[in-house]
Amino acid sequence: MLKAAFALVCAVALCCAQNDAPTSPGTAPGTAPVATPAAAPAKGQLPASPTKAPEGRAGTKAPYVIGPLDVISIKVWNNPNLSSPLDVGPDGMISLPLVGQVKAEGLTKEQLKEMLAGRLKEFLNSPEVDVQVLKVNSKRFFVYGGVGRPGEYPLIEETTVMDALSTVGGFKDFANKKKIYVLRGTQRFNFNYQEVSKGKNLAQNIQLQNGDRIFVPE
Repeated sequence: MLKAAFALVCAVALCCAQNDAPTSPGTAPGTAPVATPAAAPAKGQLPASPTKAPEGRAGTKAPYVIGPLDVISIKVWNNPNLSSPLDVGPDGMISLPLVGQVKAEGLTKEQLKEMLAGRLKEFLNSPEVDVQVLKVNSKRFFVYGGVGRPGEYPLIEETTVMDALSTVGGFKDFANKKKIYVLRGTQRFNFNYQEVSKGKNLAQNIQLQNGDRIFVPE
């Protein structure tokens, strides 16, 4: 009798312990709590994603950098005496009334415009300055061989081999379009026009640098 009574007391105690255990809403007593799924996004909303830094605009080209022997135009509005074409000297300098000697080499049009406007504020009220590059003499590339117009070309903006070949009047009849190459000092870069024009091996289509020479064998 004592053993039966002891067993009954243990069973009652175990049952009370299970009933007193905390449960999540909607969970039956005595069962393990179920994890609540994350709330679904409202209709018309996209799921949250990690924030990414904004990317730069694709396809933008770097502005031209003025160099020695370039010809530029300076215009100061309502001041014709300060407006004229100027040759950039071999030392990269230009000379402007009131301002004097200014180094233009290494600056873009916008940078030179801002610098001149800042200098002219000592003499004029709110000067408006415009700068344009009239002729590029400091940077160029060369094309030789089987093209319609071989010769020297100004390197005004970012230019690839394909860009350069599009400006030389096409290929001659016996031009070897698969064996084109670029010489840059002692470096040689091969260029297969047939492949690149079909979207293949685009790494060959390098950006040209000042003084690069493109050869189109015949």
